Amino acid sequence: MGLNADDWLADTRTSYDTVAASYRELTRHILDEAPEEREALAVFAGLVRARGGGPVADVGCGTGRITAHLRELGLDVFGIDLSPGMIEVARRDHPGVRFDLGSMTDLALADASVTGLVAWYSLIHIPDDEISSVLAHFRRVLVPGGPLLLSFHVGDASHLKTEGYGGHPMKVHVHRRQHDRMIAWLEQAGFDVETHKTLTSAESKLGGIILACRRP
Repeated sequence: MGLNADDWLADTRTSYDTVAASYRELTRHILDEAPEEREALAVFAGLVRARGGGPVADVGCGTGRITAHLRELGLDVFGIDLSPGMIEVARRDHPGVRFDLGSMTDLALADASVTGLVAWYSLIHIPDDEISSVLAHFRRVLVPGGPLLLSFHVGDASHLKTEGYGGHPMKVHVHRRQHDRMIAWLEQAGFDVETHKTLTSAESKLGGIILACRRP
């Protein structure tokens, strides 16, 4: 039996509200130890700049660490997250950067309103039967040809995470996926995959990165 959408979204929101402060402390320097991820973000930023710039959405931004990094790379970037607690921390840590409360399952952005979109380890809580809808939203809000950068945990299993980030209680399903499955979903949603790789770093014991572009 599948999870009711309202239930898993509410559980995810509550879980990240609970861990927001400890999450910030435990993750704020992780990117410093992940050169391949920084390289992927730099390539993405270069593609956005090559298109003349424009707004970039960091969807599932958490405490804003990737949003802020992209800002340092010269992008006009803003963050969106489901958790009010995460958004509060992001706004406090990164004044002057826009952070909005919202869900990737119902993305409140206009059609073709962003030049690029990043979902950095944020699809990991989306159930399989919601992925196509989320990717359809990503395609809708991206300009034709606009780049999409995804990162995710690689694997075949899902598990229920009941505590994390300092031992705080959580209730979130973590879904691990293989590249071929992610690529198939992206192609069905109207994206052309440019590059993909698997890596091990501080960001993930086994992580995947996919760079795709919205098909014109």
